[in-house]
Amino acid sequence: MAIPSTVPACIVLAHEDPAHVRRLVEALDPFPVFLHCDARTPEPVFRAMTDGLPERVVVLPRIRTGWAKWENVEAEVSGYRAALATTDASHVAVLTGSDYPLADAAEITGLLAAHREQSFLAVHPLPFPAWGRDGGVARLRYRHWAWRKTMLRLPVPRRMPRDVVLAGGSQLKVLARHHAAAVVDVVDRRPDLVRFWRRSWIADETFVPSILSSPALTPGFADEHVPHSLWWIGWDGTAMKSPPWLTIVDAGRLLERRTGSDVDLPHVFARKFSTERSTDLLEVVDEAFGLRRRASPAAPVVSPPTPEVVAP
Repeated sequence: MAIPSTVPACIVLAHEDPAHVRRLVEALDPFPVFLHCDARTPEPVFRAMTDGLPERVVVLPRIRTGWAKWENVEAEVSGYRAALATTDASHVAVLTGSDYPLADAAEITGLLAAHREQSFLAVHPLPFPAWGRDGGVARLRYRHWAWRKTMLRLPVPRRMPRDVVLAGGSQLKVLARHHAAAVVDVVDRRPDLVRFWRRSWIADETFVPSILSSPALTPGFADEHVPHSLWWIGWDGTAMKSPPWLTIVDAGRLLERRTGSDVDLPHVFARKFSTERSTDLLEVVDEAFGLRRRASPAAPVVSPPTPEVVAP
């Protein structure tokens, strides 16, 4: 078996803003990209996002994803499958369409080369105090449905999986190749766990962390991961469900956190960016971190997404 190259395959989960998605794809050059676009996204927006992309980008079959739904995990796993089948990448990174790198390809490759067999994600055993009064356990103990950004919960407890260590963490992560393969293997071998998580709340924050944290499913993970997120997110202490959009006003905080001497490991990605709000900041990021966008076919101009498109 060939030794995987220290290049991350990048899964990008997107639903809107084709101009930023294309800019993100360019900034990730030369890494292979596996792009998933929400099936609810209007066709003109999808075409603007995908027409004329370079050969290193694979457009994944579209799934109807949505806020707090299992299908977000399904799209992520489809990216793992494609990356494992078609590349020899040492790691697989999971990004959203509103992310952007804070480092060039050489720095990212060097970081992963120093941690070839390790994943990067902060995993929190449940209950996790930051997730409310019950520490997030209710997300799994009860069956849930998401309807128009409203949580519907069946108030009848259910039996929890016995061989799974329940854990949580961000959907944004960089998995070592063998950990990505372990997740795919569990999805294939354990339909009972897939059924269980289909009715959990925000499955993309608990399924993969729980699978990786369970010795019965992923032996050795505790010693094979770095408990550090590679993403800088502009939380400002305000209570909110989603991270704030970044603008030029955030440039100082972003650059200080990225380059500060007290940072043991760098943040090599950040979120959330958009074409409408963040273009000036993105120009600063490109200049500061040596990201030079290559010429590529321009994205067709489209009208804004229709009102019924809801961000996950």
